[in-house]
Amino acid sequence: MIPDKPIDRTPQVPAADQTLRILRHLAGRPAPVAASAVARDLGLPRSTVYHLLTTLAAHGFVLHLREERRWSLGTAASELAGGFARQQPLARLGRPLVAALADDLGESTHLAVMSGSDVVYIVEERAPRRPTLVTEVGVRLPAHLTATGRAMLAALPREQVRALYPDRSAFSTRDDTAPASPAELRELLRDVRGRGYAIEDGAVTPGLRSVGVAVRDAADWPIAAVAATWSTGSGPEDQAAAAAVAATASALERRLRR
Repeated sequence: MIPDKPIDRTPQVPAADQTLRILRHLAGRPAPVAASAVARDLGLPRSTVYHLLTTLAAHGFVLHLREERRWSLGTAASELAGGFARQQPLARLGRPLVAALADDLGESTHLAVMSGSDVVYIVEERAPRRPTLVTEVGVRLPAHLTATGRAMLAALPREQVRALYPDRSAFSTRDDTAPASPAELRELLRDVRGRGYAIEDGAVTPGLRSVGVAVRDAADWPIAAVAATWSTGSGPEDQAAAAAVAATASALERRLRR
């Protein structure tokens, strides 16, 4: 009997292998890291790491924080994560939980992911006899206007938020309650982090109020957000709704990490 030929696990394209290792390494770090630390941790030449990081930055997959001389994941990397999420796994795992949340609250609920500075809705559960929402599956909305977007933005590194919203031109303002500048957004996200959940009231649709909570992966990256929406003045109290939404977000996190 001829023995099996050993499997050659040597990377056929070393540069591609090194690039993917760098991205995985950055994704697993809780904060931006120096290029020298990446080179040390991965056992790669410093010059190679600098060249690859520069190329990745040119395509938006990493972000160079010049003042800190550190690197983090960029918006293109989060779009890849959002693209994967939209290709069923997150929607499939989240749909029954979001449906149960709608039943529990008696209000409409949804699940969204980030795509650049927008959110894309991947699950919507409409409660009976409740107002029609614009958050149908596949709809994109500016993240800073929505409860789901605000929840995810608050969970992102501050440098990442600055890259998404560098100046006033990045904001589409629909009413006076929505942030219209980086400073206003920073203040809003500070409130979200302190409160533990995001609130949106009339910024998307007048007369409708939402609360949202981020869903984090094993690296603590906000890969999605759960939200509930109801008519302003006639729905549940914010804290009660947020507690139910947070429980759903936690349940989805556990399912994703199995």
